[in-house]
Amino acid sequence: MSELTKIKPSAKEIKKQKFYREWGLSDKEYRMIEEDILHRLPNYTETGLFSVMWSEHCSYKNSKPVLRKFPTKGKQVLQGPGEGAGIVDIGDNLAVVFKAESHNHPSAVEPYEGAATGVGGIVRDIFSMGARPIAILDSLRFGEMDNNHTKHIISEVVAGISGYGNCIGIPTVGGEVSFDPCYEGNPLVNVMCVGLIEHKDIQKGQAKGAGNSIMYVGAKTGRDGIHGATFASEEFGKGNETQRSAVQVGDPFMEKLLLEACLELILEHQNFLVGIQDMGAAGLVSSSSEMASKAGSGLKLYLDDVPQRESGMTPYEMMLSESQERMLICVKAGYEEEVVDLFKKYDLDAVTIGEVTDDAMYTLFHQGEMVANLPVDALAKDAPVYYQKYVEPARIKKFAALPDFKPEIENVTETFLQLLQQPTIASKRAIYETYDAQVLTNTVVLPGSDAAVLRVRGTKKALAITTDCNARYLYLNPEVGGAIAVAEAARNIVASGGVPLAITDCLNYGSPEKPEQFWELWTSADGIAKACKTFDTPVISGNVSLYNETSGKSIYPTPMIGMVGLIEDVQQITTSEFKNAGDEIFLVGKTCSDFNGTELQKMLLGRIEGKLFAFDLAYEKAMQEKVLTAIQKGLLTSCHDLSEGGLAVALAKSAFVHELGVNIKVNFPKSWLFSETQSRFLISVKPENKKVVLQHFGDDLTFLGQVVAEGMLSIQANDGKIEVEVGKTKKLWEGVISCL
Repeated sequence: MSELTKIKPSAKEIKKQKFYREWGLSDKEYRMIEEDILHRLPNYTETGLFSVMWSEHCSYKNSKPVLRKFPTKGKQVLQGPGEGAGIVDIGDNLAVVFKAESHNHPSAVEPYEGAATGVGGIVRDIFSMGARPIAILDSLRFGEMDNNHTKHIISEVVAGISGYGNCIGIPTVGGEVSFDPCYEGNPLVNVMCVGLIEHKDIQKGQAKGAGNSIMYVGAKTGRDGIHGATFASEEFGKGNETQRSAVQVGDPFMEKLLLEACLELILEHQNFLVGIQDMGAAGLVSSSSEMASKAGSGLKLYLDDVPQRESGMTPYEMMLSESQERMLICVKAGYEEEVVDLFKKYDLDAVTIGEVTDDAMYTLFHQGEMVANLPVDALAKDAPVYYQKYVEPARIKKFAALPDFKPEIENVTETFLQLLQQPTIASKRAIYETYDAQVLTNTVVLPGSDAAVLRVRGTKKALAITTDCNARYLYLNPEVGGAIAVAEAARNIVASGGVPLAITDCLNYGSPEKPEQFWELWTSADGIAKACKTFDTPVISGNVSLYNETSGKSIYPTPMIGMVGLIEDVQQITTSEFKNAGDEIFLVGKTCSDFNGTELQKMLLGRIEGKLFAFDLAYEKAMQEKVLTAIQKGLLTSCHDLSEGGLAVALAKSAFVHELGVNIKVNFPKSWLFSETQSRFLISVKPENKKVVLQHFGDDLTFLGQVVAEGMLSIQANDGKIEVEVGKTKKLWEGVISCL
């Protein structure tokens, strides 16, 4: 806890000593508050309110100009950015609700609770919209697994995700994990949640109708998480690792009760429910001010009535606390007792703490005194917006001058086995087997395939869900790498038989105040936007996490893409593993000598460098359309997208599941087996479908060989051959993470 929260300086002292800087406000911002908004000195509580609401985490003050680049509308979009989560129509008056959030800094200082409360927060965003959560996915980035600190972070983050998700009864069905030195001091913990809803049940976070009541429901407020929003809006340095008071503590059993109570309220009492919103980042101040601002209303809150689990809490602490498992609701006047009775059934607090006004002011009372009085829009939608300077990093020019990396491989089998044992490529079973992926019994495709797939009960439909981003590509070229992140997510959806619908994102970057790092954000957004337009996948929700730096060293630009796709008929669900001996194996797409930024380059050089290889969005789209049509016609037995490690790794992963072998011959050099050329799929087909498949794909298809019953991976290139036993190789691949 900051010393300032203990001493409570006067308004004059805050200005004179510039205490507001400790809370993340600049001199310019403080002047705006004093001279342009309040026309007086802000008091202690008011300064605190502005500091969290004007943080990057809440206001997006540095990233709003970037976010405006994204397409957010489409015929399928029912709710775009601006609410707790985005909503996309899937027909039959049903919709899918989804969003992703980051909990990076909390997970660096308190990995178990940081990850657990990341899950809890994103789940609340989903059910606050009126949807029942059906799936959780995670996207994790860690440093190399060569030191005890990183190993501790990994084990605790994984335990936090599984501990919360398993207890609340929502399956963790998929995700991704990558390892690079740049995440050593600043791990990334991004969590995505997906829910289902009927159109008629969609809610908004709004507080409207003068005289209507504002009610606090859920867990009591404590001192945990105070200034969590500003903590997430500054870079790490010495001392940050002790900022445990900025990290919340979660209770999944309380969350389960809150989920059921809120859904009962939403589904059965729409006659008096006006609005509902999660108390997430910046807690009570963000939820209440945003609900009023969106509705053009004002609020009066009486803080003595806020349920508290600690004694002597100040207005500042109550408003800024990020205690978990809490929601704010607006109900029509006269119905308060019905809400109290409903939540009492679940042993939860439901207390009236204020009312809606028509004066557009945000007024707080405590112990008979008015402790804050300011325009509600000043906190919410009128936060300052900055157009930061940006400049191309020096490394980009340096990389452009380097010759393309041409790997020299003597023993191709040895290289292949080493590649399979790189942590980013190795099996993540040791991680995902700690998650309950089958609770609720909707999960059709479990972790390990290209995308998770869940059936939509009562229909023939299913949802394909994935998270993706290769940050190494963005480090070499943010714009092209950003486009590839979206394309790879779409490839995973298509390989599973789905039509990509929309995306959510977690934009994880360094400091926006450093021109070279803001350039990464600015230019990668162009690539993401272009790809979203190409695939007709608008950005319907998301999160920006900046200041991911430790002692001045930034992470790779890492815009995690979460995508949901629709499979119209469960019969079209396709998985990545080979099914039958005798099936024919083909490669969709062209292979080139593309090694800059690849897993092979990192393994052989110990670093990545050079200019990123060419990427053609139009060709990518064409390949995806051909593959999806073939799946919908029932022509493919398996389908797998090619990503890290290239063709050889994809062949191995497809063979491992049933321990079938392959007999493959390719007409290119052995090194190209590990190329990461984009826009490629590995497919298998029954022999009787070979002719029609060849006609369907034309010149974009290359025959590779057959699936064989003998458990050998036999892959012949022009100048070398991989020959390994499937069973032994699978054990190597599966044992890496747990051994490390």
